[in-house]
Amino acid sequence: MRRWLHYAAPYKKYFILGPLCMIVEVIGEIVLPRLYASIINTGVAGRSAGHIVAVCGLMILTSLLMMLGGVGGAWFGSKAAVNFAADLRRDVFAKIQKFSFENIDRFSTGSLVTRMTNDVTQLMNFVNMLLRMFLRSPGMLIGALVMTINMNPGLARVLAVTLPLLLIVQALVIRAAYPRFTSMQSKLDALNTDIQENLTAVRVVKSFVREDFEQNKFDAANGNLKEAGLSAMRIMVSMMPLMMLIMNLTSVAVVWLGGNQVVAGGMLVGDLSAFITYITQILMSLMMVSMLFMVSSRSMASAKRIAEVLDEKVALSDEGAKEPELRVQRGDVEFRDVCFRYYKSSPDRVLDRVSFSVGAGETLGIIGSTGSGKSTLVSMIPRLYDVDEGEVLVDGVDVRDYKLENLRAGIGMVLQKNVLFSGTIEENLRWGDEDASMDEIVRASEFAQADSFVRGFAQGYDSGIDQGGANVSGGQKQRLCIARALLKKPKILILDDSTSAVDTATEARIRRALNTELRGATKIIIAQRISSVMEADRILVLDEGRITGIGTHAELMERNKEYREIYESQTSGALGEGKVGA
Repeated sequence: MRRWLHYAAPYKKYFILGPLCMIVEVIGEIVLPRLYASIINTGVAGRSAGHIVAVCGLMILTSLLMMLGGVGGAWFGSKAAVNFAADLRRDVFAKIQKFSFENIDRFSTGSLVTRMTNDVTQLMNFVNMLLRMFLRSPGMLIGALVMTINMNPGLARVLAVTLPLLLIVQALVIRAAYPRFTSMQSKLDALNTDIQENLTAVRVVKSFVREDFEQNKFDAANGNLKEAGLSAMRIMVSMMPLMMLIMNLTSVAVVWLGGNQVVAGGMLVGDLSAFITYITQILMSLMMVSMLFMVSSRSMASAKRIAEVLDEKVALSDEGAKEPELRVQRGDVEFRDVCFRYYKSSPDRVLDRVSFSVGAGETLGIIGSTGSGKSTLVSMIPRLYDVDEGEVLVDGVDVRDYKLENLRAGIGMVLQKNVLFSGTIEENLRWGDEDASMDEIVRASEFAQADSFVRGFAQGYDSGIDQGGANVSGGQKQRLCIARALLKKPKILILDDSTSAVDTATEARIRRALNTELRGATKIIIAQRISSVMEADRILVLDEGRITGIGTHAELMERNKEYREIYESQTSGALGEGKVGA
């Protein structure tokens, strides 16, 4: 509860004013039946037109005040709920930004999207309804009860039977609904994941003519969500008819017993009319409470899911950093007996006792078969993952002793999966350096062999990029990502198979440009083609998480069988039996 109060505290005036405004409406609800009874008992029975006019005027004034109270309550309630949700959504997003790859792996992307959107919306709706009914429902219930007991204690005994019965029905329904709402949110996670995967990979879907398969997959996920929703709604729908039945039976009992009292002269007609109105108010207040509990049961499921994200312990943090102010100066990299598993319970290591070093300004090529651990290896340098055993050192300092921001500021990385964001080409390039001048942007693009095709677009660097870079080719995307990394002017540049979609001539020009623009930087290049790393100072051969060779091209050709087989398979045009991989 303390966590949610934290988000309410900045807007406490809205949280206070909203319910207070609703109290004005409640007072009006309690006063109006008495005024109406006065018209019948005194004005109509006594044929007093003046009394009727006076009381009607008072009823109109009361109604206007009720309207102001209702509008104020709805306004302040909405302000409080929307601000509450916005701050909560901001903190959930901020927490996700701190997640390591290991943390993100625990949640599907679709699930995180659902938690930030649908689940937060459920909490917002609950807060809004809570503020509008927090004082209104109890106030109406208590006020109407006091009025009925004051008017006719004997007739009010009917409520001694119906109120407990209504409360029992509500408790049973809410108890049954909660797990169903939890299941419904999980099914919504799965549906959002399917939608995201389909839209992200729409070109693959169409190229393999898998639209029907994806449609069936969506229909299954959509059907599961529908069934989960119907299961929850069946419970909630059953509550309303049951409560209406109890309400109607209560009204019939009051009319029957009260009518007999009116006939016997023990009760005035106006009082019976007011009594019936108060009975209706009591039952309606319980209906509102039941609606609040219904929304709360779903919001509780959403709150639990949001809390899971907020409570997730970030696997990588600056906690324990011994050199928080230290920055990467030279770019030396050293691995000492590094071991790593993606799943800690798995006996199979992705990296097994990996040791090597790269001096500042050197170029290291890495090559190996698919799944040999190349991308995982370089992910250890900027701490996208942490080692299970051993050490990764940059400038002789364990990467865990750096502040993450300072460590990553000195490392430029072009990932195997190139990603561009919605916006212009210039905005994407400024990810490397948001303060870069236009001349610096153009220079980096020229080195990455991107300037020529960018200028070919109608709007040049102001040309728009679709989500994920869908409106540029794979080779263009790779060159823009390299230019973005060059703008960062890193001490260590990691290229993870980042030129696989460009031709060999363009790749050669990019390599020459890198040696010119980043002559003093350490460069680590993962490649499929041996030609991409032949000129490297040293080449590391990786196989099933182990280093099988390291040396120059000539040295490896002489003494490393695996490297030689890869080279011969590529120069002869053969496939090399899967020896080459990204």
